[in-house]
Amino acid sequence: MFNKYIKVILAIGVFVWAVLQFVDGYIMNGISLVLLSGIFVLFYFKNEFILLAFWQLRKQNFAGAGKWLSYIKNPSSALVKKQEGYYNFLHGIMVSQTNITQAEKFFKKALKLGLNMKHDMAMAKLQLAGIAMTKRRKREATTLINEAKKLDKQNVLAEQIKMLKQQMKKI
Repeated sequence: MFNKYIKVILAIGVFVWAVLQFVDGYIMNGISLVLLSGIFVLFYFKNEFILLAFWQLRKQNFAGAGKWLSYIKNPSSALVKKQEGYYNFLHGIMVSQTNITQAEKFFKKALKLGLNMKHDMAMAKLQLAGIAMTKRRKREATTLINEAKKLDKQNVLAEQIKMLKQQMKKI
């Protein structure tokens, strides 16, 4: 909704207003305004449209996730670097159903920009491994599967990794 710099300016402005409320003796107003400025700081680090897109994906609503992502017009200026990584990760997930070449570009860009959680990086590498297998690049797929296995500490993706390894034997 707001550019990342506008969010910082709003957070600082609301926080200064909160300090003025504390000085004037309006303690409850000050506390409320500090909490409000915290929301702007939260949305600086976690973009609201990306959060809503993840929520839609959890409900398997790809059209809804695409709608929320379409509100981000210029991701390189509107988002922090890691948020832009998740923006590309989400686009890769949605496009992987129809265009694997474009999905591969989105996943590679997401990994290059960075993802916060190791299981998200493992998921992106696993998706790239599947794309590489589809394009008959067995060595690249094997490398990506092994990297995904190292990143998946809780074995959340163990079943998918096992399935991809079995499919790899057929190539």
